[in-house]
Amino acid sequence: MMKIFKMKDYDQMSQKAANLIAAQIITKPDCVLGLATGSSPIGTYKQLIEKYNNGDLDFSKVTTVNLDEYKGLPRDNDQSYYYFMNDNLFDHVNIDKENTHVPNGMIEDSEKECADYEALIASLGGQDLQLLGLGHNGHIGFNEPADDFAKTTHCVNLQESTIEANKRFFASIDDVPRQAYTMGIGTIMKAKKIVVVVSGADKADIVEKAFFGPVTPHVPASILQMHPDVTVVGDEAALAKVNL
Repeated sequence: MMKIFKMKDYDQMSQKAANLIAAQIITKPDCVLGLATGSSPIGTYKQLIEKYNNGDLDFSKVTTVNLDEYKGLPRDNDQSYYYFMNDNLFDHVNIDKENTHVPNGMIEDSEKECADYEALIASLGGQDLQLLGLGHNGHIGFNEPADDFAKTTHCVNLQESTIEANKRFFASIDDVPRQAYTMGIGTIMKAKKIVVVVSGADKADIVEKAFFGPVTPHVPASILQMHPDVTVVGDEAALAKVNL
């Protein structure tokens, strides 16, 4: 079942997404949140921080698992997703850092790190709510277009388009990591609820393909059509091709 909310702009989209996450925390204070990075959820995190500062939210019992991390970036690198999460959310709320989990990109043994991360998520009982962004090529997490849906946490070679999209964050394109650890599609699909945030006219084509086109691993996000509880929160520009 897919619900779609068309909000006026990025700020309203962020507010709506934050309300959905806040409702999850209030309903189940010890919930497991799956979190995403990138520009799309930054506004959502800002809204959650505001709710916390206003005394409306308590993160003290919340556990988080992040979707992905670049392989080979130390955690103190300001482009690592570990750094991003602390900077954009964890440092500003009363979450126990021991309960926040991001794949460790510095562990060389890909198979071990991926198996350990998958086991960790299973031990927590899976995500009560998973927040996702949507890549221009339909990727969710770092699950790039492929011939099949990756089931579990794995190491992925990033596509040129993804490296190109990320190069603005690095001194040069040579500094952009070529690999990442990411939750698999199967891991994401096990989440009880999924919230997708998407904004901007440049996402209108992929929104139409992912949520109204055929389900295919060549558009990884299209699998979300098969999930029982997905909410897409987009701004008018991103949902321009969708008749609601």
